[in-house]
Amino acid sequence: MLSTITSPTALRRLPASRLPALAAEIREFLVTQVARTGGHLGPNLGVVELTIALHRVFESPHDTIVFDTGHISYVHKLLTGRQDFSRLRSQGGLSGYPSRAESEHDVVENSHASTSLSWAEGIAIAHQLKGDRQRHTVAVIGDGALTGGMAWEALNNIAARKDLPLVVVVNDNERSYAPTTGGLAEHLSMLRTTQGYERVLSLGKRAISGAPVVGRPAFETLHGIKKGIKDIVAPQGLFEDLGIKYVGPVDGHDEHALEVALRQAKGYGSPVLVHVLTKKGKGYRPARQHADDQFHAVGVINPETGLPLEVSGRSWTDDFSDSMVALGEERDDVVALTAAMLIPVGLRDFSLKFPERVIDVGIAEQHAVTMAAGLAYAGLHPVVAIYSTFLNRAFDQLLMDCALHRAGVTFVLDRAGVTGSDGASHNGMWDMTLANVVPGLHLAAPRDGEQIELALRRSVDITDAPSVIRFAKGNPPAPIPALEQHGTVDVLHGPGEEHVDTLVVAVGSMVPTALGVAARLEDAGRTVRVVDPVWALPVGADVVQEARRADQVVVIEDNLVSGGVGSAITLALQQAGVTARVRPFGIPKEFLDHASRGQVLAAIGLTPDAIAQALLA
Repeated sequence: MLSTITSPTALRRLPASRLPALAAEIREFLVTQVARTGGHLGPNLGVVELTIALHRVFESPHDTIVFDTGHISYVHKLLTGRQDFSRLRSQGGLSGYPSRAESEHDVVENSHASTSLSWAEGIAIAHQLKGDRQRHTVAVIGDGALTGGMAWEALNNIAARKDLPLVVVVNDNERSYAPTTGGLAEHLSMLRTTQGYERVLSLGKRAISGAPVVGRPAFETLHGIKKGIKDIVAPQGLFEDLGIKYVGPVDGHDEHALEVALRQAKGYGSPVLVHVLTKKGKGYRPARQHADDQFHAVGVINPETGLPLEVSGRSWTDDFSDSMVALGEERDDVVALTAAMLIPVGLRDFSLKFPERVIDVGIAEQHAVTMAAGLAYAGLHPVVAIYSTFLNRAFDQLLMDCALHRAGVTFVLDRAGVTGSDGASHNGMWDMTLANVVPGLHLAAPRDGEQIELALRRSVDITDAPSVIRFAKGNPPAPIPALEQHGTVDVLHGPGEEHVDTLVVAVGSMVPTALGVAARLEDAGRTVRVVDPVWALPVGADVVQEARRADQVVVIEDNLVSGGVGSAITLALQQAGVTARVRPFGIPKEFLDHASRGQVLAAIGLTPDAIAQALLA
């Protein structure tokens, strides 16, 4: 049946009696296909009926459907005619997120959470101002993304527009990556477990209206005080007090009930919130039984068992995890903060050993960073562990709350540099450029797992400025020992202090690439020294001294070539009067299509062969 659904129009023609079979077929397709490629399996299994209902009630692209975060878009892709998942998240295949290049039905490509309500309000207002009053706008947001402050800024604004035809669908599965935490989670929990107001009012209407003489007036009196009854029976007042009509909770796996609720919301003519209860990993036992994240994202797996077919090996994150536990045992002032990603950033073991010293703020990076400044002010040393790409969201807090106040806060940035398969918004390619403009900030990019512990220990001793430790996705290389130390600089190739043709400054995970470049240059008759600055920012005096003994300085980093470490070294050498030419190699200032990390690095010329050829030319 799925192969016949080439568009939402074909879906709307399908008899309602066939929809359960279609839902089952979609789940079978997702398990089979995503098991071969990897991807966001659990979240998509949970929104099959919801996505079907959305496309039967609303007419995309005439009506606009905005998916928050976007990792729940697989079913949407299938229902809009994109059913070749053979190269999902691979070069030349479908993106793992909505993509305007793929379909007119896709709107927001950004995979950062809590943005959908702002997008949707803007789109809805534009339609209204242009006189397109028959076009509806829908924002689908998870309960996890609803913990983000930006979502509440948007809700506050949406509530003031009483005539805006905007539907907010809360996909409530009690989780983002892990279980949702905070006061909002508790409120939604009350809504889930409390008998619905409409159901009670319906029962009351039948019972009271049937009473002779006083029945109808009594019911009208009851209806007149419905707000008080709602607060007792179903405390959705949090939304309705804002002025947003609340519908639900609705069973997110009852397609008919979903259509009824969505049609009701569509016809209301003003902002409506539809509260939908779904189960992450629905219909796939291995996902439902997976305690950590219910298969939020998987690699290549056996579809029958859910077990991985590839051994991932030890990751950079594992080395950080072990280092945090060891540090926590030695120092009781070290506390950890995470933004709804406790396990992915390597804080699970720390949280098991020191549960009172871990704070999960939900998807609220801005809050986490300013809160960390407060923790530092009060005498603790906070370690904020997030993905590199998500530091973008809290730059103002890093600059004005941490750096301006000289707060001793350590930022540990996982998935730094090119991450690949998750596409443009997940590449951690901006952090060193951002860090480079922050006064007083210290940044280390460890070259291997052993260096992570050394950097972390040094970082938590910095009490008068923020510090950053960044490392890549995947597996670190085997330990790369220093041959010599020239002050704070580790010499990795070409020991001694004699003058060389080329000094290669290698940053973090690009050290193996730099060593490959050195070998190729030496084969061509050049003399080369490769150094790791250890602390890449600010540029140290020892790096400047190394540059005085070279004709040219080559900087290799997996960050924007614009404004990164290469730019900082160029400025430092100019200010010191060093005449060596600087050749920076990094990521071009453009958004990178999804592909494997290796394919992306090859495409942008960050390989030993490409760099050596450019230098020799």
